[in-house]
Amino acid sequence: MDWQDTGTVLIARRHGETSAIVEVFTRAHGRHAGVVRGATSRKTAPSLQPGSHVAVSWRARLEDHLGSYSLEPIKSRAAAVMSGRLELAALNAITALLLFTLPEREPHPRLYGRSETLLDMLGETEAWPLAYLHWELALLDEMGFGLDLSVCAVTGAREGLGYVSPKSGRAVSEAGAGEWKDRLLPLPACLLNPADAAAADIALGLRTTGHFLANWLAPALGDRPLPPARRRFADLFARQS
Repeated sequence: MDWQDTGTVLIARRHGETSAIVEVFTRAHGRHAGVVRGATSRKTAPSLQPGSHVAVSWRARLEDHLGSYSLEPIKSRAAAVMSGRLELAALNAITALLLFTLPEREPHPRLYGRSETLLDMLGETEAWPLAYLHWELALLDEMGFGLDLSVCAVTGAREGLGYVSPKSGRAVSEAGAGEWKDRLLPLPACLLNPADAAAADIALGLRTTGHFLANWLAPALGDRPLPPARRRFADLFARQS
Protein backbone atom coordinates (compact mmCIF):
# COMPACT_ATOMS: atom_id res chain seq x y z
CA MET A 1 0.00 0.00 0.00
CA ASP A 2 1.29 3.47 -0.81
CA TRP A 3 0.06 6.96 -1.62
CA GLN A 4 1.32 10.53 -2.02
CA ASP A 5 -0.27 13.68 -0.61
CA THR A 6 0.44 17.11 0.87
CA GLY A 7 -0.25 18.22 4.40
CA THR A 8 0.75 20.02 7.58
CA VAL A 9 2.79 18.43 10.34
CA LEU A 10 0.80 18.36 13.59
CA ILE A 11 3.23 16.56 15.92
CA ALA A 12 6.37 14.43 15.85
CA ARG A 13 7.02 11.97 18.69
CA ARG A 14 10.43 10.39 19.12
CA HIS A 15 10.52 6.70 18.21
CA GLY A 16 13.69 4.79 18.96
CA GLU A 17 17.13 6.31 18.51
CA THR A 18 16.72 8.32 15.32
CA SER A 19 13.10 7.91 14.15
CA ALA A 20 9.82 9.68 14.94
CA ILE A 21 6.13 8.92 14.66
CA VAL A 22 4.76 11.90 12.77
CA GLU A 23 1.11 12.89 12.42
CA VAL A 24 0.22 14.96 9.37
CA PHE A 25 -3.10 16.57 8.46
CA THR A 26 -3.24 15.66 4.77
CA ARG A 27 -5.50 16.94 2.04
CA ALA A 28 -6.93 13.57 0.91
CA HIS A 29 -6.16 11.21 3.79
CA GLY A 30 -7.03 13.31 6.84
CA ARG A 31 -5.01 13.04 10.05
CA HIS A 32 -2.57 10.27 9.28
CA ALA A 33 0.47 8.93 11.15
CA GLY A 34 3.63 7.26 9.91
CA VAL A 35 7.21 6.56 10.97
CA VAL A 36 9.92 8.86 9.64
CA ARG A 37 13.37 7.30 9.61
CA GLY A 38 16.31 9.56 10.31
CA ALA A 39 14.04 12.16 11.89
CA THR A 40 16.86 13.62 13.96
CA SER A 41 19.07 14.44 10.97
CA ARG A 42 19.84 18.05 10.10
CA LYS A 43 18.09 17.63 6.77
CA THR A 44 14.84 16.13 8.10
CA ALA A 45 14.35 17.62 11.59
CA PRO A 46 13.32 21.15 10.44
CA SER A 47 10.53 19.67 8.28
CA LEU A 48 9.01 17.96 11.31
CA GLN A 49 8.24 21.15 13.22
CA PRO A 50 4.49 21.59 13.85
CA GLY A 51 2.96 23.74 11.15
CA SER A 52 5.44 22.75 8.43
CA HIS A 53 3.81 22.20 5.03
CA VAL A 54 5.17 19.04 3.45
CA ALA A 55 4.77 16.59 0.60
CA VAL A 56 4.46 13.07 1.97
CA SER A 57 4.74 9.56 0.59
CA TRP A 58 3.29 6.82 2.81
CA ARG A 59 4.00 3.12 2.45
CA ALA A 60 2.90 0.06 4.40
CA ARG A 61 2.49 -3.64 3.75
CA LEU A 62 -1.17 -3.51 4.81
CA GLU A 63 -3.56 -0.55 4.91
CA ASP A 64 -4.18 -0.75 8.67
CA HIS A 65 -0.46 -0.75 9.52
CA LEU A 66 1.26 2.35 10.90
CA GLY A 67 3.47 2.52 7.83
CA SER A 68 6.38 4.81 7.06
CA TYR A 69 6.63 8.33 5.69
CA SER A 70 9.11 10.02 3.46
CA LEU A 71 8.70 13.81 3.53
CA GLU A 72 9.80 16.69 1.38
CA PRO A 73 9.48 20.27 2.67
CA ILE A 74 7.18 22.63 0.79
CA LYS A 75 7.02 25.57 3.17
CA SER A 76 8.40 26.25 6.62
CA ARG A 77 6.25 28.52 8.73
CA ALA A 78 8.73 28.74 11.60
CA ALA A 79 10.07 32.21 10.79
CA ALA A 80 6.60 33.75 10.53
CA VAL A 81 5.22 32.30 13.76
CA MET A 82 8.38 33.12 15.67
CA SER A 83 7.67 36.80 15.01
CA GLY A 84 5.59 36.98 18.18
CA ARG A 85 4.29 35.06 21.18
CA LEU A 86 0.72 35.37 19.97
CA GLU A 87 1.42 33.84 16.56
CA LEU A 88 3.25 30.93 18.17
CA ALA A 89 0.40 30.42 20.64
CA ALA A 90 -2.08 30.40 17.75
CA LEU A 91 -0.04 27.80 15.84
CA ASN A 92 0.07 25.60 18.93
CA ALA A 93 -3.70 25.99 19.41
CA ILE A 94 -4.45 25.10 15.78
CA THR A 95 -2.32 21.96 15.72
CA ALA A 96 -3.52 20.86 19.17
CA LEU A 97 -7.19 21.28 18.24
CA LEU A 98 -6.73 19.36 14.99
CA LEU A 99 -5.01 16.52 16.86
CA PHE A 100 -7.74 16.57 19.50
CA THR A 101 -10.66 16.72 17.10
CA LEU A 102 -9.94 14.88 13.87
CA PRO A 103 -10.60 11.13 13.59
CA GLU A 104 -7.66 9.22 12.19
CA ARG A 105 -7.56 8.73 8.42
CA GLU A 106 -10.84 10.56 7.75
CA PRO A 107 -10.58 13.21 5.01
CA HIS A 108 -11.83 16.73 5.75
CA PRO A 109 -10.89 18.67 2.60
CA ARG A 110 -12.83 21.85 3.44
CA LEU A 111 -11.28 22.11 6.89
CA TYR A 112 -7.89 21.28 5.40
CA GLY A 113 -8.18 24.19 3.00
CA ARG A 114 -9.24 26.62 5.73
CA SER A 115 -6.45 25.40 8.00
CA GLU A 116 -3.78 25.89 5.33
CA THR A 117 -5.06 29.40 4.59
CA LEU A 118 -5.01 30.33 8.27
CA LEU A 119 -1.54 28.91 8.88
CA ASP A 120 -0.22 30.86 5.90
CA MET A 121 -1.66 34.06 7.41
CA LEU A 122 0.12 33.75 10.76
CA GLY A 123 2.73 36.46 11.05
CA GLU A 124 2.06 37.61 7.49
CA THR A 125 -1.08 39.73 7.89
CA GLU A 126 -2.81 41.53 10.72
CA ALA A 127 -6.10 39.89 9.73
CA TRP A 128 -5.13 36.45 11.06
CA PRO A 129 -6.84 36.73 14.51
CA LEU A 130 -10.25 37.19 12.87
CA ALA A 131 -9.47 34.33 10.47
CA TYR A 132 -8.61 32.18 13.49
CA LEU A 133 -11.96 32.96 15.12
CA HIS A 134 -13.84 31.93 11.99
CA TRP A 135 -11.65 28.84 11.72
CA GLU A 136 -12.95 27.74 15.13
CA LEU A 137 -16.51 28.27 13.87
CA ALA A 138 -15.67 26.15 10.83
CA LEU A 139 -14.13 23.46 13.05
CA LEU A 140 -17.34 23.24 15.10
CA ASP A 141 -19.41 23.05 11.93
CA GLU A 142 -17.16 20.39 10.36
CA MET A 143 -17.55 18.21 13.45
CA GLY A 144 -21.35 18.53 13.44
CA PHE A 145 -21.70 21.25 16.08
CA GLY A 146 -22.30 24.30 13.93
CA LEU A 147 -23.92 27.38 15.45
CA ASP A 148 -27.05 28.98 13.99
CA LEU A 149 -26.36 32.72 14.08
CA SER A 150 -28.71 33.72 11.27
CA VAL A 151 -31.90 34.54 13.17
CA CYS A 152 -33.10 35.19 16.73
CA ALA A 153 -34.28 31.96 18.36
CA VAL A 154 -36.90 33.92 20.38
CA THR A 155 -38.36 36.53 18.03
CA GLY A 156 -37.34 35.31 14.59
CA ALA A 157 -35.70 38.68 13.87
CA ARG A 158 -32.58 38.91 11.72
CA GLU A 159 -31.53 42.30 13.02
CA GLY A 160 -30.19 43.35 16.40
CA LEU A 161 -28.57 40.00 17.14
CA GLY A 162 -26.29 40.36 20.14
CA TYR A 163 -26.18 37.07 22.04
CA VAL A 164 -25.87 33.31 21.65
CA SER A 165 -27.75 30.75 23.71
CA PRO A 166 -25.20 28.54 25.50
CA LYS A 167 -27.67 25.64 25.35
CA SER A 168 -28.91 25.75 21.76
CA GLY A 169 -26.09 27.58 19.96
CA ARG A 170 -28.65 29.88 18.34
CA ALA A 171 -28.53 33.65 18.09
CA VAL A 172 -30.67 35.85 20.33
CA SER A 173 -31.53 39.48 19.70
CA GLU A 174 -31.37 42.29 22.23
CA ALA A 175 -35.17 42.34 22.34
CA GLY A 176 -35.38 38.57 22.72
CA ALA A 177 -32.78 38.34 25.49
CA GLY A 178 -34.95 40.04 28.13
CA GLU A 179 -34.13 39.09 31.69
CA TRP A 180 -31.95 36.17 30.50
CA LYS A 181 -29.31 38.52 29.07
CA ASP A 182 -26.74 37.79 31.79
CA ARG A 183 -26.93 34.05 31.07
CA LEU A 184 -26.23 34.36 27.34
CA LEU A 185 -22.93 34.40 25.50
CA PRO A 186 -21.76 37.46 23.54
CA LEU A 187 -22.33 37.64 19.80
CA PRO A 188 -19.97 40.33 18.50
CA ALA A 189 -20.54 41.47 14.93
CA CYS A 190 -17.26 39.85 13.83
CA LEU A 191 -18.80 36.40 14.40
CA LEU A 192 -21.50 37.25 11.88
CA ASN A 193 -19.33 39.00 9.32
CA PRO A 194 -15.63 38.25 8.65
CA ALA A 195 -14.81 41.92 8.15
CA ASP A 196 -12.31 44.00 10.08
CA ALA A 197 -12.88 43.78 13.81
CA ALA A 198 -11.41 45.20 17.01
CA ALA A 199 -9.27 42.84 19.06
CA ALA A 200 -11.67 43.17 22.00
CA ASP A 201 -14.55 41.92 19.85
CA ILE A 202 -12.49 38.98 18.61
CA ALA A 203 -11.72 38.12 22.25
CA LEU A 204 -15.47 38.07 22.95
CA GLY A 205 -15.96 35.80 19.97
CA LEU A 206 -13.28 33.42 21.28
CA ARG A 207 -15.13 33.28 24.57
CA THR A 208 -18.23 32.10 22.71
CA THR A 209 -16.54 29.56 20.43
CA GLY A 210 -14.54 28.31 23.41
CA HIS A 211 -17.76 27.53 25.27
CA PHE A 212 -19.00 25.28 22.49
CA LEU A 213 -15.62 23.65 21.95
CA ALA A 214 -15.46 22.77 25.65
CA ASN A 215 -19.11 21.94 26.30
CA TRP A 216 -20.32 20.47 23.01
CA LEU A 217 -17.35 19.14 21.08
CA ALA A 218 -15.11 17.85 23.87
CA PRO A 219 -17.80 15.72 25.58
CA ALA A 220 -18.62 14.09 22.24
CA LEU A 221 -14.98 12.99 21.95
CA GLY A 222 -14.93 11.11 25.24
CA ASP A 223 -15.38 13.98 27.68
CA ARG A 224 -11.73 14.96 27.47
CA PRO A 225 -10.77 18.54 28.35
CA LEU A 226 -9.76 20.85 25.54
CA PRO A 227 -6.02 21.00 24.86
CA PRO A 228 -4.34 23.52 27.19
CA ALA A 229 -2.83 25.23 24.12
CA ARG A 230 -6.25 26.57 23.17
CA ARG A 231 -6.81 28.15 26.59
CA ARG A 232 -3.31 29.62 26.60
CA PHE A 233 -3.89 31.26 23.23
CA ALA A 234 -7.31 32.66 24.20
CA ASP A 235 -5.96 33.99 27.51
CA LEU A 236 -2.94 35.59 25.86
CA PHE A 237 -5.08 37.17 23.15
CA ALA A 238 -7.54 38.54 25.74
CA ARG A 239 -4.69 40.10 27.73
CA GLN A 240 -3.15 41.70 24.64
CA SER A 241 -6.48 43.02 23.39
